[in-house]
Amino acid sequence: MASTQRKLSAAPAPVAQRLAEFAVAADVADMPQEVVRKAQGCLVDYIACALEGADLPWSRQAIEYASTGPQGPATVIGTHKRVAAGEAAFANGVLGHSLVREDMHVASCTHLGVVVWPTLLALSDLVGANGKDFLAAAVVGYEVGARVGRALFDADLAARLRPTGTVGAIGGAAAAARLLGLDEEQTIAAIGFAANCAGGVNEWPWVGGTEVFFHAGFAARNAVTAALLARAGAFASPTALDGRAGLFAAFDRRERADVIAPLADGEYDIMAVYWKPAPACNYVQTPCQAALAVARQVPDPAEIREVRVGSFTAALRYPGCDMSGPFAGILEAKMSIQYSVAATLVNRAVAETNYARLDHPEILRLAAATKLIVDPDFERAFPAMQGAEISVVLKDGRTISQRCDDVSPVDDDGVRQRFLAAATGALGQETASEALAAIDRLPIDGQAGDLTKRFVRT
Repeated sequence: MASTQRKLSAAPAPVAQRLAEFAVAADVADMPQEVVRKAQGCLVDYIACALEGADLPWSRQAIEYASTGPQGPATVIGTHKRVAAGEAAFANGVLGHSLVREDMHVASCTHLGVVVWPTLLALSDLVGANGKDFLAAAVVGYEVGARVGRALFDADLAARLRPTGTVGAIGGAAAAARLLGLDEEQTIAAIGFAANCAGGVNEWPWVGGTEVFFHAGFAARNAVTAALLARAGAFASPTALDGRAGLFAAFDRRERADVIAPLADGEYDIMAVYWKPAPACNYVQTPCQAALAVARQVPDPAEIREVRVGSFTAALRYPGCDMSGPFAGILEAKMSIQYSVAATLVNRAVAETNYARLDHPEILRLAAATKLIVDPDFERAFPAMQGAEISVVLKDGRTISQRCDDVSPVDDDGVRQRFLAAATGALGQETASEALAAIDRLPIDGQAGDLTKRFVRT
């Protein structure tokens, strides 16, 4: 480690060092209660998604892949399979992302939970960890991933490079380093290795690819690898993020890295994460909620002639969001604002069942009749707020509109109810209740290594 120290002391402190200092010092005892509670809620939300989506094609594919290697200490959620930590992190990342209902950090355009939690659960199976360290590591992962993502991404880059696959790996590596008890130099190395693994391109919406689900898996596995390499003494560039040929420079944004600092505004960024009401893209959430309010005022969706959606540029430019059909698969529908709004208007619900029938003639008619526009007020408010307005023109000429200034997220009680419903179906009522109680005990006397044992399908 002496060579690492010489390299670090020869130049000004890089961004990775600022992040590492925060990660090493992070302690649940120093965190506000609402931050710890939010982390527990994010874990509950992640597990619910993973259990509910376990039988989807991409989940089964990830499980099959993870099972091809030798047995190991880490559990694939909802199965009896135990594999190497990296492969479990991969599979569990895909499982958590499978419904497209994962948690969302809007300013970084990133789903941090589907990388941070699979990483920490896999390593907890590998080395064990108490609940306090487990939650502290999670808060670190969200903070680091969010701060890097805020600085790196805007609507232009997010339309081409997948934020979750990019900054998710970096946040996951920082979380893993904290869980493993790595020192500052090792944590810097873990972050540097993760920066080398960051990626995921956004070509999938245009050709029907499903790699979007696997981005989280790649990022989680890379986070595990980065931290374990650092623990073994491997050295990665301390300036892999902000150096002259680092991650930010690769996208001609090197100057943006200067602002990255944990708790830069005095707030933990995990508090800016929200839980989705709709099992679909972030940018369809508010439009669906506004459409639901409109649907309650329209007795028969067949009377709708035209639909207008007011939104903001980032939503309209994100790959797959401005798509009026046809919809070859469920992913295309879940990304499309037009489809999601049309399905809400027809079904009068915001639910997974909205995506059960992609050839529904009335949904397809309304999707084709839906026009997206940029609303100046929503444009100015984003990303602090995600507004949407739905206006439907009826065949008799009347217009019915609903404006929502921001998404209304699912609250903590709602997340717990979704968890109990998913876990009861997969594990049984008694085990589901025990698993929720185990998560509640994490900041008191819980053991993270005991968690995955409770998520084995009966």
